[in-house]
Amino acid sequence: MIRVPLSVRWRDLDAFNHVNNSKFLSYLEEARLRWMVTIPGEWLDEHVAPVVAAANVNYRRPIEWPNEVLVELFVERLGTTSLTIGHRILQAGDERVLYADGNVVMVWIDKDTGKAAPLPEAVRAACTPA
Repeated sequence: MIRVPLSVRWRDLDAFNHVNNSKFLSYLEEARLRWMVTIPGEWLDEHVAPVVAAANVNYRRPIEWPNEVLVELFVERLGTTSLTIGHRILQAGDERVLYADGNVVMVWIDKDTGKAAPLPEAVRAACTPA
């Protein structure tokens, strides 16, 4: 789907002088949003919006500062109301270095009822090879 280069920021570090585990989720969120804004058509409106239903991160090795990472997103599963996005966080200069992998399940919900809504056609089209 997309590959997003990101810079590791000093403020991302924890007491052990490596990127805090919660920042990995922030990197994934940034990459997802950068992908979503490229989708032609409507994927969000006043009635329907995506939410994160599940997040799985396998921490493979610590990320140190200074560093540049590459967040890679890909479709694992396309459902009726959800999309499972696989992810990998790699070292930008050496993609053999894997910092994390896993997936995130996005579910589109009806804001009024709180129930699952059909996956928008724009999202389905963006996830289907041409």
